[in-house]
Amino acid sequence: MTTTSGPVGAVRQGSLRELNLAVVLGRIAAAERPPSRADLAAETGLTRATVSAVVEDLITGRLVTEAEPAPRAGAGRPARGLVLAGDGPAGLGLEVNVDYLAACVVDLAGRVRHHTVHRADLRPLSPADALTRLVALAVRARADAAAQGLTLAGAALAVPGLVDDAGTVRLAPNLGWRDVPVPALLAGHAPLTERVDGVPPLVVDNEANLAALGELHAGPAAPASFLHITGEVGIGAGIVLDGALFRGTRGWSGEIGHIPVRPEGRPCRCGGRGCLERYAGQEAILAAAGLAEADLPADTAATRLAELAEAGSTAALDALHEAGTALGVAVAAVVNLLDLDTVVLGGGYAPLAPWLRPPVLAEISRRVLTAAWSPVTVRPAALGADAAVVGAAGSVVRRIIAWPSGWLARAA
Repeated sequence: MTTTSGPVGAVRQGSLRELNLAVVLGRIAAAERPPSRADLAAETGLTRATVSAVVEDLITGRLVTEAEPAPRAGAGRPARGLVLAGDGPAGLGLEVNVDYLAACVVDLAGRVRHHTVHRADLRPLSPADALTRLVALAVRARADAAAQGLTLAGAALAVPGLVDDAGTVRLAPNLGWRDVPVPALLAGHAPLTERVDGVPPLVVDNEANLAALGELHAGPAAPASFLHITGEVGIGAGIVLDGALFRGTRGWSGEIGHIPVRPEGRPCRCGGRGCLERYAGQEAILAAAGLAEADLPADTAATRLAELAEAGSTAALDALHEAGTALGVAVAAVVNLLDLDTVVLGGGYAPLAPWLRPPVLAEISRRVLTAAWSPVTVRPAALGADAAVVGAAGSVVRRIIAWPSGWLARAA
């Protein structure tokens, strides 16, 4: 909103323009087919003159472009539809996980324009060393984006742990991080933290939250409420309720990996016992399948397990069934609590969904009070293992779509 001192009328006029920009850009982003200026006027109730002025601002700011007109029978000039620009601002998504780093660039229309993964066990590294490697990926991503005519409008970093409002990672047990001031460690690294003409610096968030947001915006078929579970070495969950991410009082919701499924069971890195991670985390599944010494990275491990399961390996099938049963116990508790009807298996769970889904559904059927007349859907994530890093990048461009005036001020 406009906050400059001056006449009240000027404040209201500036605020109204910002609102109109957001309304029109939001309609263009959500449209199933490219709307014309006349369509936008009819849908929003704004005058055609106002819509035309707003659209010209959006085109000048490289947020919108005109689509080629569809063939039209009869007399008259066909109206040109409007689409999100593919050569304007873009979002940089980054991910730190236990055994890999990732970087991704997504344009305003949600298309992935750059994606790279650096595989390495990060547990022996200090947070500063791990983040230094991440900066190298960010530099490469920015160069590739620039070569494609894109301008990075901000960055978001996905981390498998508890993150506070200042971007400090309070606890990431599988990485061994505690009270890590990520923004301070990245200070001076321009691709992540430079503030140019009001562009915000890096946003740090929990990887399961960003994965859930990525899934929410992956396509029109996404449900309004669902539980998104990311299965890697650790297990996290993003909870979406009525189209919005549920964060909890301090933003730390979704730690499903530390729900005890066997209260007196195996000790966990978090200090508890019997946590879901100890029975359905990737390391637990690999150990049960006889692959503990295989030293497989996250994406390769899931693929290898799927190959063994398809080949009928008894060890792999038993390991996946045990993991799915433990996962189902935790999922049933969440469904009973929140009355959700969709569970999405993401991360390393996505390629393993054919084998995890039956035992998860069996536990839901046994334990959810309403299961008999209110079935729960369990399905793989649309974005698979890339949900967190793509969701991180997408969160940047969605901020532009929700309030484009900040980007336009920079573009001007």
